[in-house]
Amino acid sequence: MSRSAPDAAPPAASAAALPGQAERLLRQLEWTVIRRLDGLLQGDYRTLLRGGGLDLADLREYQPHDDVRHIDWNVTARLAVPHVRVFSEDREMAAWFLLDLSPSLDFGPPGQAKRDILAGFVAVLARLLTRHGNRVGAMLYGAGTAAAAAPSPAPAGAGRAPGVDAILPPRASRAHVLHLLHRLLQVPGPAAAPPGATDLSHLLGTALGTVRRRSAVFVVSDFITAPGWEKPLAQLAQRHDVVAVRLLDPLELELPDVGLVTLRDPETGDQLQVDTRDKAFRHRFARLAAQREAALRESLARAGADTLELATGDDLLDALVRFMELRGRQPAKPAYRAPASPTVAGAAARAA
Repeated sequence: MSRSAPDAAPPAASAAALPGQAERLLRQLEWTVIRRLDGLLQGDYRTLLRGGGLDLADLREYQPHDDVRHIDWNVTARLAVPHVRVFSEDREMAAWFLLDLSPSLDFGPPGQAKRDILAGFVAVLARLLTRHGNRVGAMLYGAGTAAAAAPSPAPAGAGRAPGVDAILPPRASRAHVLHLLHRLLQVPGPAAAPPGATDLSHLLGTALGTVRRRSAVFVVSDFITAPGWEKPLAQLAQRHDVVAVRLLDPLELELPDVGLVTLRDPETGDQLQVDTRDKAFRHRFARLAAQREAALRESLARAGADTLELATGDDLLDALVRFMELRGRQPAKPAYRAPASPTVAGAAARAA
């Protein structure tokens, strides 16, 4: 299966971005997605960001982390359940993209791998925000580009953890979005990637030490990572408006009957040959994948992060409309714990 052995990088993951590739991709997205989103949003871009402004945006049930000064006592008395007010941000608010660019994102069909979905989502959302004066910044993790390209200067006092390749300070311009997209298209092949499993706690820990002012934080990853990322994500969600953008491919959830297949873990290089004709094996694989899915979703919810799932093959416009609806969902932010998410090869090994 070509998806399981990303020895050859997809077109968007070449060693160096083609001249003008970022500009062409952004122009295409501006015509096919952003213009249509403008009509759907009717200019109300503020639904993307929630903060401590003066305009009332929503009411929701009180959570243990909430400020008691935001309790709406009239609604609480009528419903007999404590409710708090949620306000729209009435000033410019920075948005940060924490981007997992580890080798597991090469999984997926050509041109629609998880890495391609990440680039499209970031380009559209960053451009949508910067068009209205909001600043966007980014942290690139796990791509192995630290030695290949000089990282952008970090803000004063910013920490730098192992695996964090670059920190792009927040700016509000189309040129800045192009620079970010160009960096995403410069991701090298697996040979240049750092060895070992992904550890998102490095990325999240760096964000804790870097992002000081309240911001919208988008953690874009497939969450195939070593354990330990749960606590720093919960700490980020206490300080900021956090959305976990989870990338996935349907073959990570259920294997088709295609005979003997060699699965390769792109991050460790481990290989495993499995017989997908075995119905019992496919059933065990699907059961383990479902358990992993349930644990991951519960972990993200208990951390207080809204979750947007983007699957390979999804329509980006439909996904972003779902994201707008997501902003009205009720958050939950208690501390939590969860097991790590194994790779497809790891799940197959357990099923076997």
